[in-house]
Parts: sequence; C-alpha cells; structure tokens
Amino acid sequence: MCATALSLKGRALQLLSGREHSRTELERKLARFELEPGSLARALDELQAKDFISEQRVVDSVLHRRAAKLGNARIEHELQGKGLDQDMVRNAVAALRDTELARAREVWRKKFSQTPQGPAEHAKQMRFLASRGFSRDTIRRVLSSSHNDA
Repeated sequence: MCATALSLKGRALQLLSGREHSRTELERKLARFELEPGSLARALDELQAKDFISEQRVVDSVLHRRAAKLGNARIEHELQGKGLDQDMVRNAVAALRDTELARAREVWRKKFSQTPQGPAEHAKQMRFLASRGFSRDTIRRVLSSSHNDA
C-alpha cells in the first residue's frame, strides 16, 4: 500500500522536475497508475501541502514560456486546459492585454518582416497571427502599421 503512494509521489515528482504541472494535469497523467482508490489524492495532497504543486507557479511558467510567441486567446486556452482556477486564468490574461500588440508586432516581424504584397500575402499573414491566438483587432493593427512603416 505504502509503496503505491511512494510510487505515485515519485511519478508526480518526476513530472514536476520537468516543468510545473497543475494538480488536474497530474491527476490526469497519474490516474492509470493508481491501484488503491484515494491513494493518488493523498499523494497529491501531500505534495501540495509541501508546495511542490502550485497553480500560481503553473500560470507564471506558462506566461514566461509562451507570452512572447502567442496571443492572449492561445494562452488562455492553454491555461484553461491545465484545469486552473478561472479567476486566476482571467487575471493572468488581463495582465497580458497591454502587451498583446507589441508581442504580435514582434512575432510578425520575426516571421515576415515585409509588408504583405497583395491580398493573398495579406491573408496569409492574418492567418498566421490568428493561429498564434492574437485578436482580430490586434492583427488589423499590426498589418495596418506594417503598411505605414513601409
């Protein structure tokens, strides 16, 4: 019995050593290894009590790794997929709103660096920025400012 809990804790610590995981992610990934009902919850409770599992660190980690490359919509979707508290997700995305235009311009500059030549190229650049999760308004502003810069 105890070996199972240690095994689950060991697996959880192994996952946490690679990157921050939310409790929901750990539950999803480790559920198939739970032999005794409730042992996974006990192991995760213990790790959470020792601050090995922290939702705020998960949010901070995602923002640090992904904000430079992705728009608010993609980041919000990724955070929601981790099973985090909705208020925490909303607050994190709200904090990014002021920088979305600058981030989108930088992503666009690294990928294209030239204003779109014709409607097909314009549509291609719009699709690229949209796939990265930037809002329509932000995409419009990035592409219109690229025309003004030329």
